[in-house]
Amino acid sequence: MTYLTLEVLSRRYGPETGVFDLSLGLERGKILALLGPSGSGKTTTLRLLGGFEVPEAGRILVEGEDVTPLRPEHRRFGMVFQHYALFPHLDVGQNVAFGLEARGVSPAETMRRVTEALALVDLAGFERRTVGGLSGGQQQRVALARALAPAPRVLLLDEPLSNLDPALRERTRRELRGLIRRVGITTVIVTHEQEDAFDLGDVVAVLRDGRLQQTGPPEALYRTPVNPFVGGFIGRSSWLTGVVVSLDGNGARIRVEQAEWPVAARPPAGVGEPVRVMLRPEAMRIAPFEAQGLHGTITDRRFTGASAHFLVSTEGGAVVEVSAPPESAAAGDRVSLVPRHDPADREFVLHCFPPVDR
Repeated sequence: MTYLTLEVLSRRYGPETGVFDLSLGLERGKILALLGPSGSGKTTTLRLLGGFEVPEAGRILVEGEDVTPLRPEHRRFGMVFQHYALFPHLDVGQNVAFGLEARGVSPAETMRRVTEALALVDLAGFERRTVGGLSGGQQQRVALARALAPAPRVLLLDEPLSNLDPALRERTRRELRGLIRRVGITTVIVTHEQEDAFDLGDVVAVLRDGRLQQTGPPEALYRTPVNPFVGGFIGRSSWLTGVVVSLDGNGARIRVEQAEWPVAARPPAGVGEPVRVMLRPEAMRIAPFEAQGLHGTITDRRFTGASAHFLVSTEGGAVVEVSAPPESAAAGDRVSLVPRHDPADREFVLHCFPPVDR
């Protein structure tokens, strides 16, 4: 059952700036990650949810209650800002208590909630610590404790990991995911990092220019992108030009240069018409040049541990990225790219789109 609902929400700052007709639903206790490039409308959506911006159209519902007209302090939403917004002149306990005192909560109840909130984020006993003496990860947890102390219905996180270095970012992401799961609070996270969205989100919504492109579990977005933007924005991909050779039921055969492969879904074109073909790095393997496949030359090899990333310049002028065992080839080798799985078993999936992104 949907707990948090956005109904055709719109907030315009210009002809192509803002959020346009955004509709989303989220079940209780689930995490929604709003993912997209800068200017896609992620932060505007979060500010609309928090009540810091007023929509021109649409509604925000929590358990069927329309909270759109309510001020931020009356929505019972917790907000963690990108830069945490902690008060350096207050100690940890006072920072966590700040929102409670503003709501008129009694001193005894405030103390109880501060202690409980700090324990939730594994900072029990930190009440008298100074904010300046904490690490970046600890400061983030203080900001989380402050947001959780008033027992919000929804937690809003604006780029919660952007201020952390890569090593701390991965550990903090794992801790944040565990904390949200433990508390069981419905959460909306804004991020431009795919890894953060996939690791934290039960549901990921991809935005572009203020419009929703696709929403679903991370696996669905990666495996079945609905358009070239999502396909290119989610994960790594290579793009080639193909031609529809034949149509068969719901599938087809596509020719890419000298290679010909089946597709499980009907392409957006008829026989003899061009399509854009997207390949994931793991969809292909490197075979000897004599093998029947997509012929090309290794132009770059980047070792990444258990695998390596190869760039292959095809005879038709395309560049294809392939993930394969490091010993598969060396720079300068002439190779053939063939499906990692037998195309006949339908596990090999090409993504086909119209020749022009529309």
